[in-house]
Amino acid sequence: MNHQTETCKRNGELLTRLPRRRTRRKPTQCSFCSPRFDRFRSAKVKMEAPPVTSMPVTGGTINMMEYLLQGSVLDQALESLLHRLRGLCDNMEPEIFTDHELVYLLKGQQGNPFILRARRSLSHPTAPWHLRYLGQPEVGDKSRHALVRNCVDVAASHSLPEFLNEMGFRMDHEFVANGHIFRKGVMKVVVSKLSRILVPGNTDNTERLSLSYLVELSVLAPAGQDTMSEDMRSFAEQLKPLVHLEKIDPSKQRH
Repeated sequence: MNHQTETCKRNGELLTRLPRRRTRRKPTQCSFCSPRFDRFRSAKVKMEAPPVTSMPVTGGTINMMEYLLQGSVLDQALESLLHRLRGLCDNMEPEIFTDHELVYLLKGQQGNPFILRARRSLSHPTAPWHLRYLGQPEVGDKSRHALVRNCVDVAASHSLPEFLNEMGFRMDHEFVANGHIFRKGVMKVVVSKLSRILVPGNTDNTERLSLSYLVELSVLAPAGQDTMSEDMRSFAEQLKPLVHLEKIDPSKQRH
């Protein structure tokens, strides 16, 4: 028996049917064009709708927020503070670091410039660079005990400075930070001395900015975890009177 073939005019599907019989039949339809499939097709469109996540998403990752308290301690009180932190934090030796950070700006036609921070370890030269974006702080909510701002931190290759220059960013300033990192659960305490670089790019030629150490207590958590600020406030109370960690408004620091 000879078979006849034809092509569906809507989607090009190859159809096969037997020769005509005495009774007249309707033209053969592919599965996609059949009336029964019309209902399934409309339902399938609804099933394939993109899911809606419960948390904001940035670049395929959960939108992370940084909760931050800051303070400073004089050089002569450093050892007392380190001793107190060893007693309060997790039972492990603090991490000692020396980092070189470069701050890049991308100026637009109007508004504030876009700021990115590139940091590399001088203690571990083969370690990857880190590129960091810090959003505008949310300081209006007085019920929060810590400053809150959006934070994106990613590892990058050693060609990061060249890449940022090609993208149109220009380095605004650079500095060297060295000190200690303590951890208490999800909380991180960084005690660091900041030094300006006298000759651009030469991290061996530096000058200390002040006679004190910067102390930062921070937590990285998904958006909406405002209870973190209460835990931070309780921990900061245990560091008094050696250091007073506060919710600093960056806009007031410019004046």
